[in-house]
Amino acid sequence: MKRFWNVLLCALMTVSLSACGSSSAAQATEAAGKYTPGTYTGTAAGRNGDVTVEVTLSSDKIEKVEVTDHKETEGIGTNAVDAIPGEIVDAQSLDVDAVAGATVTSDAIIEAVKAAMESAGVDVSTLAASTAAAESAAPEAVDTDYDIVVVGAGGAGLCAAVTAEENGASVVVLEKEGVVGGNTLVSGGEIAAPGNDIQKAQGIEDSADQFYDDVMKGGDNVADPALVRVLADNALDAATWLKDDVGEEFEEDNLFKFGGHSVARSLVPVGQNGVEMITKLSRKAEDLGVVVLTNCDAKELVQDDSGKVVGVKADYNGQDVTFNAAKAVILTTGGFGSNIEMRKQYNPEMDEKILSTCTSGSTGDGIVMGQAVGAAVRDMEYIQTYPTCDITSGLLLYVGDVRLDGRALLVNKEGDRFVGELDRRDVISKAVTEQTGSVSYMVWEQSMMDQTKMDQIHADEYKKLLDDGHIVKADTLKEAADFFGIDADELQKTIDQWNADCAAGKDSLYDGTGPDLIPIEEGPYYIMVSQPSVHHTMGGLVINTNAEVQNENGETIPGLYAAGEVTGGIHGTNRLGSDAICDITVFGRIAGANAAKN
Repeated sequence: MKRFWNVLLCALMTVSLSACGSSSAAQATEAAGKYTPGTYTGTAAGRNGDVTVEVTLSSDKIEKVEVTDHKETEGIGTNAVDAIPGEIVDAQSLDVDAVAGATVTSDAIIEAVKAAMESAGVDVSTLAASTAAAESAAPEAVDTDYDIVVVGAGGAGLCAAVTAEENGASVVVLEKEGVVGGNTLVSGGEIAAPGNDIQKAQGIEDSADQFYDDVMKGGDNVADPALVRVLADNALDAATWLKDDVGEEFEEDNLFKFGGHSVARSLVPVGQNGVEMITKLSRKAEDLGVVVLTNCDAKELVQDDSGKVVGVKADYNGQDVTFNAAKAVILTTGGFGSNIEMRKQYNPEMDEKILSTCTSGSTGDGIVMGQAVGAAVRDMEYIQTYPTCDITSGLLLYVGDVRLDGRALLVNKEGDRFVGELDRRDVISKAVTEQTGSVSYMVWEQSMMDQTKMDQIHADEYKKLLDDGHIVKADTLKEAADFFGIDADELQKTIDQWNADCAAGKDSLYDGTGPDLIPIEEGPYYIMVSQPSVHHTMGGLVINTNAEVQNENGETIPGLYAAGEVTGGIHGTNRLGSDAICDITVFGRIAGANAAKN
């Protein structure tokens, strides 16, 4: 199974159980049947906490499985919560496949059911899937003829599909994972939107031209100016479309300023992650009649005699199926951040020693399929790492957004600042790797936590960081420093200098790339350890401003469009924070609209 969450918790899973129902639950089952009738409870560790189930048994059948309590992530773990209980009942077995993208939650439900049934005196090793269940699980026939086939159900794919359907086309979306969302689902979800209403209310002057300049500069002027121009000119409209047409909700008075942006311009979704965007896009797609097929792994593009792309060959639940596209195919399969061999092929430094924030599905499939029909690629060597990620799993740390939303300092083991906290991601990441242990320590205090509410908005992550010893809350700065073995005396000097800089109105070390001048004064104090992980691949298929894929001669491949991280040329050497959501929305919409016109 492909594993969406790096399978970091499975080996640590612990099981606790209790039982209700017959008082003879722990004794041998009744001679008249396989099971002791009753309802039994089992609990196992999920990704964000315990998962509790109730299993109802008759004398010879598993009648019902219900997840009664969990803290799993909406849109990810909840897919397993919705699917696994029914699969166990249908199969009359624990031998069911985990939901791709929600493996840890799937395993937790299975283990909890196992615990419940063991409490009923059941030998769970005998629960093999029945032939009838296997036959009933066979995939049903599926429609194969559409105007447009979209490959990949992340943010770009859903934006393209919704737009194409709104323009009168019939659309199917093929998603190889068991859940939709891709990297968008596990992102922060912020979108750069120059000239937005919050900026105006706060007196922040901004424009598409200013955004264009920031993107070009942020990528060392390597990006295609024509594509960046389209991105900048359509950014605000994209955010407005998400809000007004799709129904995505953003925080009413909050903006993030990511490193490399000249002003705060990034709208923040409710929940401060990509779940809001994917949830609302999925609902919009369903309302419009877009067909979304999960566990459908696209393998090959189909061309007619003229060279036009007219379909996609895919593995759909074990069946070879060809989906025909009367108008066009749109590739929105994302990047290759989870494909270590592909990373090393284009940039040997990005090897297996570097973890990734990306989903397991980020393996470059669309790039490879495009190349197979002659598509050109560019910027493949530019692979970005996010500087503040979990040191065990490599996952993005949302709590770390206190650096962006509130302000925090980054220090090393020696207690010194070593980089501008709001510099470009690639600059910060490189600086971190040069420090002792190749980690950084983020420092802030209670007033920043109260302002950002990171311990409440991301409560499950915060608790896990505490449990893992990756974050500490302490009454004194020294106590917090000692927890990680940081030089406490030097850290105090660093904080004293920072507070003096705040009073003077200028950052003496990193003026222009450091945080807002907000002093770190009264405790409790927080310190969080983190390290860089692969986050975004800037390279991909070459497209023009119409999102049409180009071949090695600079010619359009008829019938083939692409949008999102599968493409190259939009970000140059480095992507600025919140530009990806802007990118996938702008070019997803362009691809969907133009494909529908074919």
